[in-house]
Amino acid sequence: MFSWLSTDERRRKDPEVFQTVSEGLKKLYKSKLLPLEEHYRFHEFHSPALEDADFDNKPMVLLVGQYSTGKTTFIRYLLEQDFPGMRIGPEPTTDSFIAVMQGDTEGIIPGNALVVDPKKPFRKLNVFGNAFLNRFVCAQLPNPVLESISVIDTPGILSGEKQRISRGYDFAAVLEWFAERVDRIILLFDAHKLDISDEFSEVIKALKNHEDKMRVVLNKADQIQTQQLMRVYGALMWSLGKIVNTPEVIRVYIGSFWSHPLLIPDNRKLFEAEEQDLFRDIQSLPRNTALRKLNDLIKRARLAKVHAYIISSLKKEMPSVFGKDNKKKELVNNLAEIYGRIEREHQISPGDFPNLKRMQDQLQAQDFSKFQPLKSKLLEAVDDMLANDIAQLMVLVRQEESQRPVQMVKGGAFEGTLQGPFGHGYGEGAGEGIDDAEWVVAKDKPMYDEIFYTLSPVDGKITGANAKKEMVRSKLPNSVLGKIWKLADIDKDGMLDDEEFALANHLIKVKLEGHELPNELPAHLLPPSKRKLAE
Repeated sequence: MFSWLSTDERRRKDPEVFQTVSEGLKKLYKSKLLPLEEHYRFHEFHSPALEDADFDNKPMVLLVGQYSTGKTTFIRYLLEQDFPGMRIGPEPTTDSFIAVMQGDTEGIIPGNALVVDPKKPFRKLNVFGNAFLNRFVCAQLPNPVLESISVIDTPGILSGEKQRISRGYDFAAVLEWFAERVDRIILLFDAHKLDISDEFSEVIKALKNHEDKMRVVLNKADQIQTQQLMRVYGALMWSLGKIVNTPEVIRVYIGSFWSHPLLIPDNRKLFEAEEQDLFRDIQSLPRNTALRKLNDLIKRARLAKVHAYIISSLKKEMPSVFGKDNKKKELVNNLAEIYGRIEREHQISPGDFPNLKRMQDQLQAQDFSKFQPLKSKLLEAVDDMLANDIAQLMVLVRQEESQRPVQMVKGGAFEGTLQGPFGHGYGEGAGEGIDDAEWVVAKDKPMYDEIFYTLSPVDGKITGANAKKEMVRSKLPNSVLGKIWKLADIDKDGMLDDEEFALANHLIKVKLEGHELPNELPAHLLPPSKRKLAE
């Protein structure tokens, strides 16, 4: 009667204690969510069961795009080396799914061998049959980038019904399987080929519910002029808006991701800034992977609960002896009404329900008499997991993050722009003059001195009130001017001498030119007379 009392008593006697997030996710899935999935045949409708490797694997990046958009070249650019099985060309070259992963030696593992390896997270792909497995390989090689992430290269998406059917397996379903398990999905577009084919449209729709993982790369942008690039960008956003039904705009990165010279270098700074943003996003994946797996488990649990309600409702409506076939057809046709009733009875969001048309198609082939009635204990276990155990794991995620060093993807293209003169923004903005022997502010100091001596200096210094009168002319917000004051007032006496005033004006100029201010004053910006003071 009071089932919640027994649940609480059980939790008090045997509380869930986890040493690591990965161990906790495995234990919760096997003990609380998997029984619900098996009881209501969740795996036949939605997604195969998860295995230990799904919780232990490194972050994965899935590349998707039409043929010749630069997917394989993008991987080559990140790794800065070729990988086994790599083929690049203007025609549809990559005809296989290639999982590019870390290995001690270079080599290729074929799909049929890959799906029996318990250490790899691909065992459940065997449900897609030999037609797919013959087109699936794992390319292993030693590479510092692959020590932190794995990358999945996919066949170029084709246009034309004949080419689509000739694959021999459900391409969209395979991509959906990967989408559930990867940390980032990158959709690549060629600036010259923005048309979204029927198969590509179907693929993007199959990635629904994973929009938070999706990023878009507009590649080969160096091949068109700035004016054309603006039009291409607008056309891409318009096309995506019709397919991806989200109120938020998907992040689009513009660039040319290969190691050849830029054909049209006009937008070089834009491409560098976009590349850095994308690299930062990819580099953050190892740090956030535990949180992503936790989030995916919550999404799966919510879907499994809704699925249980749907299956048990259909079972409840079925007659015990006669008229089963007619009733089955009626229930399938009226599935939308059943969705509505479940939504009202259990206060479930409409967004948690599976796709109506797809569910109707799957139900046609099912024997409703084998469906199970509602079993409260199974649902209570999942509710308990969502309400209590997940909260404990969230605390553990934060603890793990604070205790271990910051994890970032290193090596390959990520190293080339971190430090040195080719780092993004090196020698620009606050970094201007970093390698000069002379103080960079000195060239404009005579101009700043003229203003300084009109502000009534006393003993070679002006007050904060007088400095403010001049600084507010920049029209920068007080919060920005306050930061500039803190950086420029090196001796912290609440006043500025001529060098500090010149420095303040230099920092105002940096900000007005669109650059960010440093949190601490770089050594090369220290006025010559203050450098001993700083030491």
